[in-house]
Amino acid sequence: MRFTNFDKFYTWYLTQHLNRISRRLHFVGTTCAIALLIMSLVTRNWNLLWFVPIASYCVAWIGHWVFEGNNPASFKYPILSLRADMKMYWGMLRGKITF
Repeated sequence: MRFTNFDKFYTWYLTQHLNRISRRLHFVGTTCAIALLIMSLVTRNWNLLWFVPIASYCVAWIGHWVFEGNNPASFKYPILSLRADMKMYWGMLRGKITF
């Protein structure tokens, strides 16, 4: 698939995250990644930055393979997926997207 704009991608992205457990795993992974990023900045321990993508992606990928039955969009669209994940995360925080 080729996407001409982010809105079209995001609409498709949400169809890849229909399972509630998968969305919860994404939320946990993104929260851990944000916490690690903040800890790294506060403590100036730059080695923690290695764990940011691990914390985020490993948990999310389990959600895709085990609960969604699909491959993560980040394999084909890494930048769009990161942006979409942050938008989905913000939507979950605000209650616009259910857990």
